[in-house]
Amino acid sequence: MPRSLHRNATTLSVGLLIALAWFALWAWERSPYARYLHHGELAGFVEGNELEVVLEQGALYIAGWLLMTCAMMLPTAVPLIQAFERMTAQRDDRRRLVALVIAGYLGVWLVFGVAAHLFDFGLHELFEHIAWLQTNPWVFGAAPLLLAGLFQFSELKYRCLDRCRAPVGFIFQHWRGGGAGGQSFAIGAHHGLFCVGCCWALMLLMFAVGTGNIGWMLALGTIMAIEKNHPRGRLLGEPLGVALIAWGTAIAFEHAWTWQ
Repeated sequence: MPRSLHRNATTLSVGLLIALAWFALWAWERSPYARYLHHGELAGFVEGNELEVVLEQGALYIAGWLLMTCAMMLPTAVPLIQAFERMTAQRDDRRRLVALVIAGYLGVWLVFGVAAHLFDFGLHELFEHIAWLQTNPWVFGAAPLLLAGLFQFSELKYRCLDRCRAPVGFIFQHWRGGGAGGQSFAIGAHHGLFCVGCCWALMLLMFAVGTGNIGWMLALGTIMAIEKNHPRGRLLGEPLGVALIAWGTAIAFEHAWTWQ
């Protein structure tokens, strides 16, 4: 297959994977299992269930997160995948290596998702045992917005973002030859770590607005793709931070005004 046709086939395959993830989320949201896309019931699914049932239901929550990650975050990694494909175009095992890059990237986001769900589960447990939180549920809406807004001004955010925006240099830094499969997976995983580093706070907003909300997935996925891949995407960071802080502050002030 000519090199240009192979590149087009790789891009088309990744695009198809992303489209299938979006379709699966859309179909899942309309199925009897839609509750596993929403974190609101996460705290209660353990109660009264056997360990096997808990593990099965937990796997469904994590599967929903993996689909969401594939739909929202994999598009932001397309420049990395295309650069890696060009570098390995002459290899007979290039398809397997590209697949390993994707697996490494999504694997890091999967680990983050497990940690985020466990943290969210702990917050729901606190909600059940702390009376103040039960009378002030607005905190769960305002806090993620304020956290994400403040993180938009952090140095860590832009250090990680700069690494994500230079996929070619990133590949040359981590591709050391030998053990091609392991190196490919490591490239995807290392890129995923920096991607989590710059996008984790925005992804946590899904727990505030609803992890099964397709509209919010599209909006946040578009914002993160622009930040990472558009030549002027970095200029979006601070205005977005101001907007998120203002939104979170408005929720807090609205509660204070209502309480008075």
